[in-house]
Amino acid sequence: MIKALFPKLRIVGRDNVIRVLGDEKQMCAFEENIETMRKHVLKFNSLKAEDIVNIVNGHKTQDEIPDGVIVYSVSGRAVKARSENQQKLIDCYSHNDMVFAVGPAGTGKTYLSIALAVKALKEKNIKKIVLSRPAVEAGEKLGFLPGDMKEKIDPYLQPLYDALEDMIPPARLQELMEKHVIQIAPLAFMRGRTLSDAVVILDEAQNTTPAQIRMFLTRMGWNTKMIITGDMTQIDLPREQNSGLKEALAILDGIEGIGVVHLNKKDIVRHKLVTRIVNAYESFDKANKTK
Repeated sequence: MIKALFPKLRIVGRDNVIRVLGDEKQMCAFEENIETMRKHVLKFNSLKAEDIVNIVNGHKTQDEIPDGVIVYSVSGRAVKARSENQQKLIDCYSHNDMVFAVGPAGTGKTYLSIALAVKALKEKNIKKIVLSRPAVEAGEKLGFLPGDMKEKIDPYLQPLYDALEDMIPPARLQELMEKHVIQIAPLAFMRGRTLSDAVVILDEAQNTTPAQIRMFLTRMGWNTKMIITGDMTQIDLPREQNSGLKEALAILDGIEGIGVVHLNKKDIVRHKLVTRIVNAYESFDKANKTK
């Protein structure tokens, strides 16, 4: 299509390189248009035929991301709050350097948190994204899983990979991870680090011990925001072990610069059955407590 719009130029595309031959003035115009298209893709994660025509013809295209949209997914879908409490999470992030997002499965805690981090990276407000999770077994033992340490740990971090893959094109994501601009690591690997110029996300924080979450929270450096997510109904720690998230929420209550957002079953954005499952388990837990 681009070739058809520049009939007087000889254009050859190979891998990620475009070779152009022809009139110098037209080549300059071509380069400017391609750069505009590149910036459009970077911002909106899509490039439609009408966008190409408008750019080449000098017509106005969508330039700014609409209010309420955090980023666009790789399919071009707008990522934004879909409930009142999800919007509270976004607002809380903008006004605080540390945010605790607590709620049941499917409320978008992790997904929205990663979207906010991706936005900050795209806008060059930070230099890196650090994502972490405690590698706590939910019925399986790490040692029984096949492979080396990375292969054993990766399944625990897969939900973080899934969210990133939905917002950053595969080749670009691979490049950012190879350059350590995006880092995904188990919580144990955080010890001794100071994390500056970053958005740092701790997922599944209900499975941290008090010592672990204390260690994590004190990794905070300059120009850094932290988002801690967790679901108090899905604690996989041994019965005698206290949840670090529960303790941290009690100790840090009311401290300036720390925001807490509680999401509930009304915020669930997965399949409608997830809401019914959460309701059923809540009823079961209440019934067992009264026995």
